[in-house]
Amino acid sequence: MTTLWVIDKDGQERGVEARNDVSVMEALRPLGLGIEGECEGSLACATCHVWVDKEWADRLAPPSEAEMDMLDCAFHVRPTSRLCCQIMVQPAIDGLRLIVARR
Repeated sequence: MTTLWVIDKDGQERGVEARNDVSVMEALRPLGLGIEGECEGSLACATCHVWVDKEWADRLAPPSEAEMDMLDCAFHVRPTSRLCCQIMVQPAIDGLRLIVARR
């Protein structure tokens, strides 16, 4: 299990134990934190938009061109914006901090 630190849509921070080898979206969506993932991770929406903590942004693999194109459709994009359907839970991201983006 990998721990993710999430500030949810209500501004509450919580630690979430996530199973490895699923996307961050899959780990967070059932918890009601504001991650919708309407496209099921197929890069066809931006309803899993998050802001990655600055300290973590450079530790993650860079976003693909397709992810960047979809972020162009998102609201309130920041330099550390990511679609969490594109971030895989793995031990290397233990302690990842992120904020559920406003819509």
